[in-house]
This record gives sequence, structure tokens and C-alpha cells, in this order.
Amino acid sequence: MTVQTLPQTGTWVLDPTHSQIEITARHLMVSKVRGTFKEFTGAIIVGDSPGTSSVEATLVAASIDTGVEDRDKHLRSPDFLDVENFPTITFDSLNVSRDGNDHELTGDLTIKGVTKPITLDLEYLGVATDPWGNEKVAFEASGTFDREDWGLNWNVALETGGWLVSKQFGISIIAQAAKA
Repeated sequence: MTVQTLPQTGTWVLDPTHSQIEITARHLMVSKVRGTFKEFTGAIIVGDSPGTSSVEATLVAASIDTGVEDRDKHLRSPDFLDVENFPTITFDSLNVSRDGNDHELTGDLTIKGVTKPITLDLEYLGVATDPWGNEKVAFEASGTFDREDWGLNWNVALETGGWLVSKQFGISIIAQAAKA
């Protein structure tokens, strides 16, 4: 496998079989529940500099999978994602910035028809050529957001204080893409 320093400029299409989009929430204020989106598309446009680069992604909201069917049905309901009325979740980047070795990805996240900016820490993982001669690029992005900003308000107060489901959600994206 050949590893290169920087990816070629141009469009790179997400490979869903080697990428993962995961949401994490606290349950009962102590444990964590993770859900992954199984269906999504997206592209990374690598420019001459981080500022001329961009990212776009579309997630199928009904593809959320926590490994527990009853919980997944609840997440798909109007209490959370309301997938019948809002079948997709989208992200369109506004800016990729660099400060030394640190990168940030800022973009508009749309959930349930509500669009708000979100900033994620971004890490460039490298470029490699697979055994069949196909060049691949990989990135990782992560951050948190307040789900209530997007109208995901359902919750239950706990007798001991706190909430059944945390207001802060974590997001982690591992993206591998191939040159378009």
C-alpha cells in the first residue's frame, strides 16, 4: 500500500462500506447509547487549501440503528427524527479552517427541517492506494451539539435529577472516500 502526504484536488465520493456516522447520547445521565446511520451519501471536495475545500452529506434518517429495534422505532418517531415527514438529514459545509495542525469543519446541519451551524474537529488521516490501484482518502470529524436546537425535545425528568436522554449528543464521523 502506498501512502501519500496530501490528497489530489477534486471530488472524492464517500464509500459507505468503509465509513461510519455515529451519534452518542447519555442514558440515565450515566451510560452511553450509540446509534449509527446505515444509509448515507456524500462528497468531499478537496481544494488547493482547506478554505477552498468543502463537504456535503445526506443521511437517510430512518437508517438509524442502535441495535435495539424498539429504541430505533422511537428515534424514527415524531418524538425525535420524524422520518415520515423528514426523511433525510443533511450537512453542507460552510468553512474548513486550519490552525497549525488542527482543523475545524463548520457547516449547516439540517434535522427535521431546522438548519443550524455546527463545528466539528477535523482530522486528515491520509491517502492510500488499495490493492486494486484505487486511491482512497480518509478523514475523521467529531464534536457535540445540543439536540434541542434542532427541535429534538422529547425527554423524561429523572426523580434523582437530570434527564433520561442527554441534551448533548456526540457525533463521530469516519469517512473514507474514492476519487470521483
